[in-house]
Amino acid sequence: MAARLLMVLGLLVTMMSGSALMASGQTNPSQCKDERKQIENACRPVIFGRNPSQQCCLRVRVTHVECVCPYVTPKLAALIGVDRAIRQIEACGRTVPHNFKCGSVTTP
Repeated sequence: MAARLLMVLGLLVTMMSGSALMASGQTNPSQCKDERKQIENACRPVIFGRNPSQQCCLRVRVTHVECVCPYVTPKLAALIGVDRAIRQIEACGRTVPHNFKCGSVTTP
């Protein structure tokens, strides 16, 4: 279950990398662990089919890509479709960049 949640969150974060608020830069392992924990807590309902909350969308916009991409594996990608993740991102009011690669996922 935690792996699936991380996949959903990872896709949400990475596909929104075009956002002006999306952070990209140097982070340390402690910062990344904290960011992953915050986004997991804020976006947990997404895994159960709910739309992202305002707090979830905020976390998606500010979480560093490099903190989640290493966790996107083919096995995790198979648990949730890219199309579903795109719909979730669009629910946050963001456009999904085409051909963005994060872990084993490349957006259509």
